[in-house]
Amino acid sequence: MSAKNPHLEELGQFLKARRSELDPTDVGLPPSDPGTRRVSGLRREEVAASVAISHDYYTRIEQGRLAPSEPVLEAIAHALRLTPDQQTYVEGLAQQADRRTSPPRRSSPVRPQIQRLLDQLTDTPAFVVGKYLDILAWNPLAAALLIDVDKMAPHERNYVRMMFTDPRMKDFYPDWESMARTGVALLRMQAVDNPTDPRLAALVGELSVAHPQFRRWWAARNVARQEFGSKTIRHPELGDLVLDWDGFSWAGDPTQQLIVWSAEPGSPTHEKFRILASWIAAPAATRPAPAERTDT
Repeated sequence: MSAKNPHLEELGQFLKARRSELDPTDVGLPPSDPGTRRVSGLRREEVAASVAISHDYYTRIEQGRLAPSEPVLEAIAHALRLTPDQQTYVEGLAQQADRRTSPPRRSSPVRPQIQRLLDQLTDTPAFVVGKYLDILAWNPLAAALLIDVDKMAPHERNYVRMMFTDPRMKDFYPDWESMARTGVALLRMQAVDNPTDPRLAALVGELSVAHPQFRRWWAARNVARQEFGSKTIRHPELGDLVLDWDGFSWAGDPTQQLIVWSAEPGSPTHEKFRILASWIAAPAATRPAPAERTDT
């Protein structure tokens, strides 16, 4: 395999990042004399020994010059204590390394039937995200929550970009740092198909230059995959909303995912959804002035 294979290069860098996070005692090795250890984390030879492969073999894997076999990669994942998401990432990189790199794929336009479905969800915020977490479509209730997404230029409608370029997002998410870190990790996970996609490179380059936090978190090479969860958002007029979210992939275009935000019936957040929906439905001239914010 050529050292220029982008998937193998990313695989090697990812393994190196995970190796640097481990202490010898984490893998059952005796603690070393601090004065003799020149690198943070495990040494390459320590990983190689735990996997029962040669130091040279493991070195070539980290240098992106060799594609490990499936059993070897599984053993390395075990030795480095990779999480399920991390293991999915390295397996995806190894599998893609054996294929010819395909042209960058953009999400297909959102089908009119999907937009109709969004519009019919009058009391439930919902939107569609595409490749690299671009926001492709949304319903009015989501637009009322997602900070002027309907007024943004198309290239600005990217979840990760919004997290770092729109200062209002730090008010929107009380736990902004956690949400932003997760967004970066989700973006890294989506790079598995084509780590050198020019569109991804442009987004990462823009955010890395302008935002040191993004640059640091991207370099850490953390990955995540999420299909559901809970979060708290802070609306400027309605206060805190505690909601659940679920993601549904569309078989017609695996790069697209329908995201639905919901609230427990009878909960304060459910009532606030109803209030916001009534504001949207009311003619502009008859809408009530926004009340003072009421936190839950």
